[in-house]
This record gives sequence, C-alpha cells and structure tokens, in this order.
Amino acid sequence: MAALNMTNISKSYGGVNVIEQLSLSIKDGEFAVLVGPSGCGKSTLLRMIAGLETISGGDLTIADQRANDTPPQKRNIAMVFQSYALFPHMSVRENIEFGPNVRGESKENTDKLVEKASNILNLTDYLDRSPKQLSGGQRQRVAMGRSIVRDPKIFLFDEPLSNLDAKLRVQMRTEIKALHQTLGTTTVYVTHDQIEAMTMADRIVVMNNGAIEQIGSPMELYDRPTNLFVASFIGSPSMSFLSARHLMEGESPSLKLKDNSVLSAPQSIAEHGGDVVIGIRPENYCRDDNGPLTLNVQVVEPTGPEVHVFGELADTEIRVVFRDRDIPKPGDKLKLSVDPDNIHLFDAADGKRIS
Repeated sequence: MAALNMTNISKSYGGVNVIEQLSLSIKDGEFAVLVGPSGCGKSTLLRMIAGLETISGGDLTIADQRANDTPPQKRNIAMVFQSYALFPHMSVRENIEFGPNVRGESKENTDKLVEKASNILNLTDYLDRSPKQLSGGQRQRVAMGRSIVRDPKIFLFDEPLSNLDAKLRVQMRTEIKALHQTLGTTTVYVTHDQIEAMTMADRIVVMNNGAIEQIGSPMELYDRPTNLFVASFIGSPSMSFLSARHLMEGESPSLKLKDNSVLSAPQSIAEHGGDVVIGIRPENYCRDDNGPLTLNVQVVEPTGPEVHVFGELADTEIRVVFRDRDIPKPGDKLKLSVDPDNIHLFDAADGKRIS
C-alpha cells in the first residue's frame, strides 16, 4: 500500500489546459472517488497517476517517491478499465495468470495468486471458462482478479461499471467496496455517477473544468456543499434551487421568493443582505396545510417506497419526495413547508455557500 500525493499537477494538450495547478493527497489505504461531469478531467488525472499520460507540470509522488518520469510498469499500480480488456481466446485462469507469467514468476507462486484472487472474487467455478461464457459482472471480476495478482500499491478504477445494467452495477459496487475492505489497498476510483461516489468512497473529490470544487466524506458533501455546483451534482434526485431576497423582520431573517411567499431563514443569513439562492433537498419538503409554499403538481412518479412529485413552485420546476401513501394527482396544489435548518443558502452572485 502507498500514499499518493499530487502537488500543482497540470496537463495541457498543445495550448489547451485540461488540468491546471491541481493538488490532492490520498492517504495510505484510502478509497477516494473522483467524480464530476464528462470532460471535467477526472479520467485524465487517473491516467497521469497510472503513467499513461505525461505530466505537464507539478509533482506526483507514490509512497514518498517522485513518480513523474517512472514508466507505468514500474509504478506497481493496477488499473481496471471500463471495457474489461480481457483476452477473448484465453480462459479465466489464463487471463488472471497472464501478468505473473509475463513477469516470470514460478508456477507454484502463480497458482497461489490465482487461487487467492478467485476465492476473493468468487471465480473458482469459472476458471476454465472463456470470457464469452461469462456475464458482464463476471467479466469485470476477472479484470479485477488480474489486478489483484499483481499485489499493487494502488488500485485505479476508470468507470468500471458503466457497461453493466442497473442491477449488476449495484452488485458490483458492493463487491468492489468489500474487496477494498479485504485488501486495504489504496484505491482511486473514477465515475460520473454520484450514487457510486456516495456509496463507495471514504472521501469524494468533486471535479469541474479541470479543478477540484470540494473534497470530503460523502455526508460532508451532502450536508454542506461548498457551492451551487457541488450542491447540484451531489444527491439524487438533485437539490432544487429557488431565487430569493433576504429580508430582516426584527431579529428574524426571512426569505421572499418570486411568488411573494416567505420562508423563515436560518440564522446564518442574518448578516448577509441582498439576493440569495435557496437550496432544498427533495426529501426536506413537508406537507403542511398551513405551509407558506404552494407546489403546482404536474407529474407524479410512484417508486414503491417513495413518491416523486414534479411540479412548479415560485416559477421554478422542482422535484419533491414523499414517503407517505397519500399520493397527489396532477393539477393538485400542495401546501408545503421547510424546516429552516434544512435550507442551504448560496450567494446569488458567486454561488458560494453562505454559512
């Protein structure tokens, strides 16, 4: 295992800067997830760690050793790709033992490595099958097995679940997290799926336009997003945003929305005047016959444990999540309230959190 440190890392292609002056430290044994929209630079950063992309500037250290110019095969890093990258003409066993064979390890040691990996990943019964005889999830486990036998300092995962159906993605999330708990190897995982990030990470690194927006535990990012971008990206369904004007009535701050409805505001806004953006999680809206908010219901989506209600509130389209069985109908007008402690506040000018 090894700690991973990046200091002022930059990557450019010609005159285009993809990543600029990025610094990040990942602790020994940590499971860190890089998450962000397509094109934000997360896969490029992962490939620089692996040595598959050159570093234009800054320093990369692995286990306190500078690795900028170290070739990929000498970094002792194992990478699992989205496409599995298995040899179709080889059996599962031959795919897993390919690395040790190339490195010239003894047959006895190779057999032990294959046995260890297949036991961890429940592949023992499939060792003599070819990849075409396996499901997508089983193929991904073979790719992981090929990485395990290398006994790497660091595991890198580049959107490994993107090709799987919804049920398999849930299963493989659990298996990858269990693998990390078993091996304790430093892991960097790239995804655009914030549900994967929330369920798997020790810490999440939210990226946008080649820069880091926020780093923290899943619940830190969910409960205290640092700006509008993180607030909109973390959480499913996503947070709704309402434009408002800050009012002071005596010592009680309040928020006036576009439809002139007024919400009680958190005390954190007391010293902040002017225009703000209110962020509210879908599950934090409460039905309240005397509530100050009115939702014009447009679409109702029962999911089983929850009911998702899509509609318009204060000239803004929002989504609300209820857990009760009193299901509204399109055209209904629902009165809602929100606990001030569940209101997130952002500056309308720069999008930063007000706290």
